[in-house]
Amino acid sequence: MLTITVARDGSGDFATIGEAVQAVPYDLPAEILIGPGTYREKLVCEKQQITLRGAGMGKTRLVWGDGGKLPHMDGRPTHTFRSWTAFFSGGQVTVEDLTIENDAGPGAQAGQAIAAYVDSQQAVFRRVRLLGNQDTLFCAPLPEKEREKDGFLGPRVFAPRRPSAQYYQGCEIAGDIDFIFGGGDALFEQCTLRSVDNGDGSCRGYVTAPSTAPDGLGFVFWDCDFVSDCPAGSVYLGRPWRPAGKTAVLECRLGQHIAPAGFCAWNGRSDWDKSTFVEEGNTGPGAVERTGGLVRTLDVTEAGRLLNQARRRCRPQ
Repeated sequence: MLTITVARDGSGDFATIGEAVQAVPYDLPAEILIGPGTYREKLVCEKQQITLRGAGMGKTRLVWGDGGKLPHMDGRPTHTFRSWTAFFSGGQVTVEDLTIENDAGPGAQAGQAIAAYVDSQQAVFRRVRLLGNQDTLFCAPLPEKEREKDGFLGPRVFAPRRPSAQYYQGCEIAGDIDFIFGGGDALFEQCTLRSVDNGDGSCRGYVTAPSTAPDGLGFVFWDCDFVSDCPAGSVYLGRPWRPAGKTAVLECRLGQHIAPAGFCAWNGRSDWDKSTFVEEGNTGPGAVERTGGLVRTLDVTEAGRLLNQARRRCRPQ
């Protein structure tokens, strides 16, 4: 395996993460060791098998600041899917011990602002902090069709939609509106999901916005902490970006910011009944008896079966 070092002070093989990734032949397994510091760059990483390992979430930071409402060099707005700080595609990617941040600002000013656009066939994130506001983490693929012109403008707008299996362990993911979204199958184990307060209305956000394929698993959260300084009952666990969206929240601890309904429809659309939102074994002030009709409670056997499916699909073998 090829090993490359990155250091801001010039003591490594390269001074930027992007230069190190570009130096890796596509089909050669490689590990990139990234030293402490803040790397302000927009990263594209498309390799067959690559690992990016930082010096720790609080020590190695990859930061950029594009937002969907901000101007792009082609004269149009950037839109959602060109706003990423890091774009991962190709075969297998592993990212560990660093922070990836989009610091464009709240959505009201900057629009959607993706920190990590994850389009790899197999992705593993361990001890990674993903920071942003609206649309922090995109778990590809895109839905088949746009709902608005240029809605999918970006690197995969015309590409065939391929499945993606993603695993997040011990990560912290922060945002406000739909900050984990997309059509991939993703398992989140022992992560912290932090809803940030950028709103001035009664609802401050949505943790997930899945667009799961009909035969997909969607997003599965197990043994996670949902935390926030937002007002009580002001954040939903999710809403379906596309009708068949799926999210499961299993044996997690839910703060008081989680709304009593748990999940809600997408902007009043009437096809919400095609979605699958489930819970089991959750605790904390946000784990109340649900008042909405969008979520159902699994029994222990059903939850165990779903969790095992997600582990077989998403965990690295």
